[in-house]
Amino acid sequence: MLVKLAWRNLWRQKRRTLLTALSLALALFLSLFMRSMQEGSYQHNIDNSARFSTGLVQLSHPDFAQSQSIEDLLPQTDHFISPAMTLPHVSYLLPRIESFALASAGERSKGVMVIGVLPEQEDEYSGIASKLVAGEFITHDDQSVLIGEGLAQTLALSVGDEIVLYGQGYRGQTAAGLYRVKGVLHFPLAALDKQLVYLPLPLAQTLYSTGAQVTTWVLHSDELSRIPALKAELQQLYGQDVNVRDWQELAPEMAQQITMDKAGGVFMMYLLYGIVGFGLFATILMMTLERQREFGVMLATGLQRHKLMQLIIIESCFISLLGVIIGLAVSFPVVGYFYYHPIQLSGDTAEMMLEMGWEPIIPMLISIRLVVDQVTIVLMLMSICLLYPLWRAYHLSLVSALKGGEL
Repeated sequence: MLVKLAWRNLWRQKRRTLLTALSLALALFLSLFMRSMQEGSYQHNIDNSARFSTGLVQLSHPDFAQSQSIEDLLPQTDHFISPAMTLPHVSYLLPRIESFALASAGERSKGVMVIGVLPEQEDEYSGIASKLVAGEFITHDDQSVLIGEGLAQTLALSVGDEIVLYGQGYRGQTAAGLYRVKGVLHFPLAALDKQLVYLPLPLAQTLYSTGAQVTTWVLHSDELSRIPALKAELQQLYGQDVNVRDWQELAPEMAQQITMDKAGGVFMMYLLYGIVGFGLFATILMMTLERQREFGVMLATGLQRHKLMQLIIIESCFISLLGVIIGLAVSFPVVGYFYYHPIQLSGDTAEMMLEMGWEPIIPMLISIRLVVDQVTIVLMLMSICLLYPLWRAYHLSLVSALKGGEL
């Protein structure tokens, strides 16, 4: 009975009901669009950066994080890595040699990061071959290297030229080699573009005299949200003999940037909800005050006060439900469109993003969790706005209400 009465009450004032529902829908749409854009951008940049540099999780020697030394190695054997292969949500496992060297060509030289990889597996993981802007991709048995476009410009190198790598090898040996540049890569992240040199893993092991050992095992997960659990499982499997680090430890600058940016986004979102909340509160209060005579008549004819409260709550729930449905109906097509057609940045904004180490695009994230979070916030906002009008209606003076006075 109360449900039917509440539904009819809503449509006695269609304009008021629709305006209230639309204000909720607008808040839901804006917050969902903003959060989808933020989280999508974070996940894209984390994933993109991880694939071309650190991976989402790394296994390394306990001392490697501090020393970054070629002396601190792990075995490149199936026996060592097989426990990690049994874990769910591990989508890639890649051995790498990661070290530093002095690269020189002619009279120019520069410190570079040398990464020894299994070319076919690395290309499947990161799609690195698609970044080629000149030359060819390396193969497993190649004696050639790939370099970043920024590094090629610094050292004035092109495909077919030779580059010298000089550094420290395993157990104090000298690591030195002369290699032909087989290809030039372009990375969207400027910091990587200016310093990366890719070698086939066997060639890197020969350069640094490591034998069948690697500096890191790179792991990737199909779900970013699974990383903390995956890290804990790996640490339990390998104990203290292996250091397990996630992307937040491997790229602390990016983690800090994301934390700060996320805090700003959340503040703006709650500011938006605050503005909408004041408007919503005023609408609900007005809706309650202007119906004082109606409430007075209902109480005079025998309606109990708690039933009156239930009636107002049901009406508010209908408005909230209507606002949520309209908000989601608008949000899904818009977010879906930008999910498949990410916003491409250009000009100074793109340059700023590149300087931050982020790719200049803004992809969207479609996530049930985001939808549930925003709908929950909208419903909580509605509940908070309802408290004072409910209190005023509960303490309604029957005589004053029937005379048309204030509640």
